[in-house]
Amino acid sequence: MQPINLQDYEELARERLPQVVFDYYFGGAEDELTVAENRASWQRIRLRPRVLADVGTRDLKTTVLGADTSMPVMLAPCGFNALAHAEGELAVTRAAAAAGVIHVVSTAGTHSLEDVAAAAPNGTRWFQLYCYRDRDITRWLIDRAAQAGYRALCLTVDAPLVGKRERDARNRFGLPHGMGWKNLEGVGLERMDVEDEGSALAHYVSKIWDPALTWDAVGWLCEQSSLPLVIKGILTGEDAQRAVDHGAQAIVVSNHGGRQLDGAVPTSEALVEVADAVGDRVEIIVDGGIRRGSHVLKALALGARAVLVGRPYLWALAAGGQAGVEHMLAILREELDLDMALAGRPTIASIDRTLVSMPSQAGC
Repeated sequence: MQPINLQDYEELARERLPQVVFDYYFGGAEDELTVAENRASWQRIRLRPRVLADVGTRDLKTTVLGADTSMPVMLAPCGFNALAHAEGELAVTRAAAAAGVIHVVSTAGTHSLEDVAAAAPNGTRWFQLYCYRDRDITRWLIDRAAQAGYRALCLTVDAPLVGKRERDARNRFGLPHGMGWKNLEGVGLERMDVEDEGSALAHYVSKIWDPALTWDAVGWLCEQSSLPLVIKGILTGEDAQRAVDHGAQAIVVSNHGGRQLDGAVPTSEALVEVADAVGDRVEIIVDGGIRRGSHVLKALALGARAVLVGRPYLWALAAGGQAGVEHMLAILREELDLDMALAGRPTIASIDRTLVSMPSQAGC
């Protein structure tokens, strides 16, 4: 089957990946309500197209934190890409560079951040990180990212502990022999073996990430590097304002793909609140459940500068390696281009909130 949409890639990956790997990528916390709501909430938003708007040519280009990008779609930080394909993050970053979009590289990489940067020297990359109990480890990762040419730091703040991911517990999820947290080899933290019971990831994280993290850590990170700081995992206007006050230059509205607190607000709804709170002070990015060009269009109308997609590129990676990821991005580009034309919005700058009709709370 030649995929014609992102769902097709998911079905291909379901057929090809071992169940434990598919479940790790696909699954969420507890009853996976937030996973489902992320996707459903974009579908509930309605578009208000304008006509006779001269859409003979369209321009999808924009910038994010000053970096040019061919369209307002970025690749999200996803861990352990080599579970989907041996080239893992190397294939993903090459695909992102070929498509002219930004790749946010995960700390939980199965290839080192230096090797990822070398795989596509002309690409634009951000480095996603967590804050460790041992701050020297965090500082070491920051320094390496700067030296390797990463353009921003993306701090994930919604995971002081790993959510209750029951698929992983049942499957005793861990990494196969020879695969590990490649970025942490230098400090002896690369191993995450299968446990006798439960999720190896949950056991691993509980030992090394700092659950006592507060807003003071944001100021500390700003002092460690001149790279722009992006805070990922914001769902409320209050936290968005605090992020900006503490030096964040961009915010990612995210509930971690529904993998942390089940029942958390879907990101399309949180985006409205965050944009109303800080939309004129900082660039806003959103992730969670985006599977169509029309979803990207809705996100931009609600105040996002760009969107992040995660699971879809993992499915494409599993199905076709680098070429699969490139094709997945081409599908999104074609859909967004067509949807902009049909909505009467030929440029990114022409997209605003008058394009969307939000569902009533009763309808939610």
